[in-house]
Amino acid sequence: MKKEDLPKCPVAIVLKLIGNKWKILIIRDLLFFGTKRFKELQRSIGCSQKVLTDNLRELEASGLITRKIYPEVPPRVEYSLSKTGQTLEPVLNAMAEWGEYYRNL
Repeated sequence: MKKEDLPKCPVAIVLKLIGNKWKILIIRDLLFFGTKRFKELQRSIGCSQKVLTDNLRELEASGLITRKIYPEVPPRVEYSLSKTGQTLEPVLNAMAEWGEYYRNL
């Protein structure tokens, strides 16, 4: 994504990059559980193959995750957070903390 395509508001930038539940859950899994294969992510977050594929492509295009393809038969593909994606840890931790707070109201 080009910088000139980003919204002016910093909160809007975050929402544009990770603003749907599937992206947040993908980032959560990769952040807290480490590198995962496609089917592992799909089972964990419970979405369709198309939804997961689309969201993984968008996260990869924005530089938040990396995709590694192993030259095997059948091909093995693993997803992990990039260095930029890892910087989302305090954001997800704050979301988890607030979720616990809200649950206990």
